[in-house]
Amino acid sequence: MTSVIRRSLSALAALLASVAAAGEIRLADDAGRALVLAQPAQRVVSLTPHLTELMFAAGAGSRVVGTVEFSNYPEAAKAIPRIGDSASLDLERIVALKPDLILVWQHGSSQKQLDKLLSLGIPVFYNQSDRLPDVARSVEKLGRLAGTEAIASKAAGALIAREAELRKRYAARPPVRVFYQIWEKPLMTINNEHLISDIIRLCGGQNVMGELGQLAPVISIEAVLEADPEVIAGATAEPNMRDNLDNWKAWPRILAVQRDNLFVIHTDLISRPTPRVLEGAQQMCDNLEKARRRRPK
Repeated sequence: MTSVIRRSLSALAALLASVAAAGEIRLADDAGRALVLAQPAQRVVSLTPHLTELMFAAGAGSRVVGTVEFSNYPEAAKAIPRIGDSASLDLERIVALKPDLILVWQHGSSQKQLDKLLSLGIPVFYNQSDRLPDVARSVEKLGRLAGTEAIASKAAGALIAREAELRKRYAARPPVRVFYQIWEKPLMTINNEHLISDIIRLCGGQNVMGELGQLAPVISIEAVLEADPEVIAGATAEPNMRDNLDNWKAWPRILAVQRDNLFVIHTDLISRPTPRVLEGAQQMCDNLEKARRRRPK
């Protein structure tokens, strides 16, 4: 074989390799792991409701072939086959769906089960949103993985604009000291590293338990009494129901109880890092505005 032919074949091989590489998708997930897909994902399994919702926001909901219980938004998500829940995944069912990508929330599934999935060689993308801007970035990343960048980019831009509007309107308002309850028994709250704390800050609030070391620590009632928050907030599965905060009425000396500043937001709007979290943020801001208006003149 002449040197000219060898050079031509080498150039052709390089060209073909570059064309193949151009179809690849290379992306670092939120755990810092490098993910490489030969082409946009076509068959996606989502292991949390919020990731299913994010896929729809990114214009790729039709690519989700399996998801977990409580994936209830948008309406089309309810028809997706279930593969278990966060506590127990049906690994055989997942494999049978032949996914080319699995979406995982870093804190949402058993590591033992995830290790088994990883051992199968199916690409896994870890997602984690600790701040409101992370939600828009998640939409963009999922759109890139699914090849729906144009739709995802537009959706992310709308999120960024809405967040900026809320922050401009509320973040510099007179501060309100807030205790956020995520569970009653045992009593659990959040620190400043939690997404919900970012929402509280967006609204001009201050998390009275923000400096605690754990993301979602168990605390005592005495600690809340000592902090004496102006607002006690929490989540509920039913709109406008605050029964899960009524236990605080047993301590009428707490400022939040004195002023009837016990506020709940639907859990899907405040606990899921999806575009709807900005609806929850608006409600949080409205609630803190109510607390400000209830201050003595």
